[in-house]
Amino acid sequence: MAPETDPSGGSEEVHTDVLAEFRQACYKARDAFYACVEKESDKKPTEIASVGLLYPAECKASRAEFVKLCRASWVKHFDRKFCQNSRVQRLLDDKDSRRGPLVLPQPYTFKPTS
Repeated sequence: MAPETDPSGGSEEVHTDVLAEFRQACYKARDAFYACVEKESDKKPTEIASVGLLYPAECKASRAEFVKLCRASWVKHFDRKFCQNSRVQRLLDDKDSRRGPLVLPQPYTFKPTS
């Protein structure tokens, strides 16, 4: 992902990793990795990615491809978004199971002092 110089001799650099075809390759690798993480979600996550993302060892090859094809800042951003979306989805899915019984304070729980 090295920058190329302008063929006309100018000093402006074109970073090839932000061009459309490279972005598409990055997005495909990203989608493949997160699909693997979702598919293997029943297995114990043993590998650590950026921003504390844990994933199973079965997804190691797709993670390597994802990291190879995308900029490091993009990988970090995508990992953050995936963690955030997973957390929100988990809260929405577990909403009813996390709710405990409604207990209101009982009147006169303390004896009045005279």
